Amino acid sequence: MVGAMDHKIAALRDGARSRAARRAPGPPMPTVDRLLGGVPVRVYQPSARPVIVYLHGGGFVIGDLETHDPQVRRLAAATGARVVAVDYRRAPEHPWPAAVDDTVAVLTALAGESVAVAGDSSGGMLAVLAALRFPGLLAQLLVCPNADLTLSSPSVVSEADNGFLDPAQLREWISWWVPSAAVRSSAATNLLVADLHGLPPALVVTAEHDPLRDEDEAYVGRLASAGVPVRHWREAGLLHDFPTMRDADPAAAAAEDRFLAACRELLS
Repeated sequence: MVGAMDHKIAALRDGARSRAARRAPGPPMPTVDRLLGGVPVRVYQPSARPVIVYLHGGGFVIGDLETHDPQVRRLAAATGARVVAVDYRRAPEHPWPAAVDDTVAVLTALAGESVAVAGDSSGGMLAVLAALRFPGLLAQLLVCPNADLTLSSPSVVSEADNGFLDPAQLREWISWWVPSAAVRSSAATNLLVADLHGLPPALVVTAEHDPLRDEDEAYVGRLASAGVPVRHWREAGLLHDFPTMRDADPAAAAAEDRFLAACRELLS
């Protein structure tokens, strides 16, 4: 990537870090940055069990270990688990399947442990795509995940003017991650087409005013039809990826607390 596109991507990522830097820090705990399977990760509570492999959101383009550090700390504190946050490769420099390959490499390095996958937004999709390639996981813990890269569900239109997630921008970022329209609608990347049999038990929390709401809830229905135990609820009145709004919105904080309590319950 060179020239104007380089500057555009850098500005997007700098903006995400700047917004994240204004959020309250998460709970203090031991952490270590290292490589697992050749992939950079940050490990929270390194001696704890079980393990949660966490994939951050950011439309496959932005977000990193720093932007999601407080959120991951809250997950680790609430569950008592060791959380491995993955610094996966992002688009447009590294299109699909690089991020999924990185996640599978981390899961492979953790083979023999009891491991769940978790993620928010695009990270939720990465968690599921990796779980489809790596059977035998403990759980999938998802907040407002992407499920359909074609963005074809009604809520993409009805909830477009929500001030947080712009479907037009997301559509562009998805095209950077998966340039082929045929692949975006295929079982290789689309959770509304993929064979979901054999996936681990799921916790999926959606938000009322999220353009991804309908595709997420369609994913929940497909999990149930595939015989996968699934717990789901919709948070009324909230926007996409509400945990990032915790500091400014007590309702978002309460909703994330409900998600974290359910994570703890499922892992126990």
